[in-house]
Amino acid sequence: MVINDLVSVIIPVFNEEKSLVYLIRELLPVLNKLTFKTEIICVNDGSTDKSGPVLDQLASKNKKLKIIHFTRNFGQTAAIAAGINLAQGKIIILMDADLQNDPTDIPRLLDKLWQGYDIVSGWRKPRKDPVSRVFASIVANKIISLTTGVKLHDIGCTLKVYRKEVFSNFSLYGEMHRFLPSLAAPYGAKITEIKVKHRQRKYGKSKYDFKRVLKILLDLLTVKFFGSFSTKPIYVFGGMGFVLLSLGLLSAGFVIIRRIFFGGEWISPMIFVAVILLTVSVQFVLMGLLAEIMIRTYFESSHRSIYKIAKKVNF
Repeated sequence: MVINDLVSVIIPVFNEEKSLVYLIRELLPVLNKLTFKTEIICVNDGSTDKSGPVLDQLASKNKKLKIIHFTRNFGQTAAIAAGINLAQGKIIILMDADLQNDPTDIPRLLDKLWQGYDIVSGWRKPRKDPVSRVFASIVANKIISLTTGVKLHDIGCTLKVYRKEVFSNFSLYGEMHRFLPSLAAPYGAKITEIKVKHRQRKYGKSKYDFKRVLKILLDLLTVKFFGSFSTKPIYVFGGMGFVLLSLGLLSAGFVIIRRIFFGGEWISPMIFVAVILLTVSVQFVLMGLLAEIMIRTYFESSHRSIYKIAKKVNF
C-alpha cells in the first residue's frame, strides 16, 4: 500500500455519549502510529442522548475526526452505508462505539489484509457478553455459515477491515451490515478472520433484542437469494413451481386410481388439493418468468454487469 493512501475508520453511534471520549482517546494513538494517513468518521444515527454534542466537541479539537448526523434513527446498516459513501480511504475499518472493540487490534487486522485478502473479520474470543447472547450468537453463526457458505466463527463482530472496492458490488438495506462478507463472497472477495479482544460493556445498554433476531433471519433469506439467484430467479420460483406441479399430479393420480380401481368419489378433498397445487405451481412458474424480466431490465437499464473481471491482458 502507498503511504499516501488513506484509511477510513467508520463508527456508527447511537446513544453512546459516555463512551465516545474514551473511544477517541484510545483510537487516535493507534492510528497515529500507522504509516499512512487516516480519518475517523462517526455517524450519529439519531441519538437521543448527548452523543451529538459530544461528537461535535471532539471534532472541534481534532480535524481527523469527521461527523455525520442523521435526522433520525435509521439503523446501523444505514449508518455504515453513509460512512462508506463519504469515506475517502481505500481501506475501510468498521468498529462499534461501545468500547467493546479494542482499537489496538487494528494494526493486526491491517497486517492480515496486506497478505492478499479483501476482508479481514474480527473473531471476538473470548466473548464478554451474557451466556444467553453468546449461545444465540453461536447458533446464528452456524446457520448463516451453512446458508451462505461463508465460514466465519463470528459474523456479528463489527470490527472488520475491507478494501473499499468490495462495496461497489452491492447496496446495503435492512440489517445487512451483518452479512457484508456474505454479500461480497459471490463476487470473489477473499475473506479471512483473526481473533480479536472483546471487552465488557461499561456504559449504555446493548441494542440487541428479539426483534433484531427476526430481522436478521429475514435478511438472511435475502442474502441467500441475491447471492445465489439474483441473476436466475426462475430457478427458485420455477423450481418451487415444478415441485408443486409434481405434488398436484400425484394428488390427481391418486384420485383417478382410487376412482377407477376402488370405486372412490371424484368429488373429495383430494381433488381440491390437486387443483390448488396445480394452480399454484403455474403461478410460481409465471412469477419466475416475471422475475427474470425484471432482473434483466434492471441490469440492462442500470448498465450493471452480472460478473466482475479480476484482470485484463492486452486490452
